[in-house]
Amino acid sequence: MSWIRTIPYDKATGKLKRLYQRVTGPGNNVDNIMMAHSLRPHSMEGHMVLYKNVLHHSGNTVPKWFLEVLGVWVSSLNGCAYCVEHHFQGLQRLLDDAARGDAIRAAIEARAPEQAPLELAQIAAMHYARKLTHSPADMAEADVAALRQAGFDDGQILEINQVTAYFSYANRTVLGLGCSTEGDDLGLSPGNSEDPDDWGHI
Repeated sequence: MSWIRTIPYDKATGKLKRLYQRVTGPGNNVDNIMMAHSLRPHSMEGHMVLYKNVLHHSGNTVPKWFLEVLGVWVSSLNGCAYCVEHHFQGLQRLLDDAARGDAIRAAIEARAPEQAPLELAQIAAMHYARKLTHSPADMAEADVAALRQAGFDDGQILEINQVTAYFSYANRTVLGLGCSTEGDDLGLSPGNSEDPDDWGHI
């Protein structure tokens, strides 16, 4: 599951057990990316707070399915198959259009956002996310202005920025610790966007 020791659900105690109980999916499954934090439960707590608020919060106005597109895109750019597979399944569930989802993934794998069945504004967001992922020191105010011109307001630009940044963090957690998808239920995610404290995966 990872290159470092992890504590399984049935061996967890104290704060770790309480956190596991909050993030479990069916059958008390805990995603390996979360289990990788098990030796330092406080970092799992920080990860989940960030993840829930950036990607699964009712205050967001960019559609959740498109935030998942950005997650798959950034993860693909970073070579993180774990996050690509997890979040592509989440994207497909949210989009409820398998053919469109497959076409989006094909465009991602071809590194050609323009080929995806997306709006021009969404393609602009993918260009922003690619530059921020590959060349963060080269970002300029003009990159934000381009998103504004595409039709995003500043709050939505913040959402795009935060999802892009979060996935680079998550990708490096997975890649740096050797997390695999073995034993994971792909595509589960927090379902209750109205409650930031509800981390249960469905």
